Amino acid sequence: MDAFQKEIDERTNLTSSNKFELLLFRLGSASGDSSGELFGINVFKIREIVPMMPITTAAGTKSPMLGMVNIRGQVISVIDLPAVTGCIPKTGLNILLITEYARNTQAFAVESVEEIVRLDWSQVLSAEASAGGDLVTSIARLDSDVDGSRLVQVLDVEQILDMTTPVRQGLDQGHHDTLKGLIKPGAIVLAADDSKVARAMIEHGLATLGIPYIMTKSGKEAWEKLQSLGSEAQREGKQIADKVALMLTDLEMPEMDGFTLTRNIKSDQRYKSIPVVIHSSLSGSANEDHVKSVGANGYVAKFAIEELAATLKKTLLH
Repeated sequence: MDAFQKEIDERTNLTSSNKFELLLFRLGSASGDSSGELFGINVFKIREIVPMMPITTAAGTKSPMLGMVNIRGQVISVIDLPAVTGCIPKTGLNILLITEYARNTQAFAVESVEEIVRLDWSQVLSAEASAGGDLVTSIARLDSDVDGSRLVQVLDVEQILDMTTPVRQGLDQGHHDTLKGLIKPGAIVLAADDSKVARAMIEHGLATLGIPYIMTKSGKEAWEKLQSLGSEAQREGKQIADKVALMLTDLEMPEMDGFTLTRNIKSDQRYKSIPVVIHSSLSGSANEDHVKSVGANGYVAKFAIEELAATLKKTLLH
């Protein structure tokens, strides 16, 4: 376990172009009589991996919440990940994945941890274009061979946390009035996120703010849409700013991640003036430093609508 933890610590600084690292683990199977399929979670979300420890079950706790653990003085909620996905662990819940998501820390109980693999985002396909379920955001091909490649289901952590610990926030009306005045008539915010629940929350937030938008499901789709809008502006004798006021993008996305999307925009003379705001659950100083290095104009962690509104306002005013 110590060697595995060291491997995670060393690799969280990965900054290769359009690459990421996936922690593979097993949850069991529907019948509990086999090891089941492989699942994955981005290494950037993992703070540490620890053996199962005593869990304190609070009064009224219901599945898939298991209770709480105390790790170095921090009380962390534990989620039974096999229960969420409908799996039965063959050997029980043996490992806790301690994750940092949207400025909160939580533990996912799993059966076993397998390995870390380094992949290109082009090896990851949107689950919505395949047979993935509602809890799966994408399907990763582990091998270079397209035919017969081993597949990993990348879980939609945002969807799972929204199911288990939903957070809903209000919005100051002042942001609504200010932001509407900062968007040119006819221009939109182009947004990209691969999570269904994240897209729904972003769409609700932008609609509440009175901001017209186009939502896409990946960096690749957003890049293609931006190029289409750029061609449209050129045909009409307009500037790209007349079509796109701002790009709002997640980091983890199939086919093309948010880092690559941002680099593409900022390295292209046609689009480099478009402000880019990263909206991600991958918090931490290393990620924020990387965001700055690729030229993004702003960074805000999910999901605080007030902070998103304030960041959009600040970015559009500059």
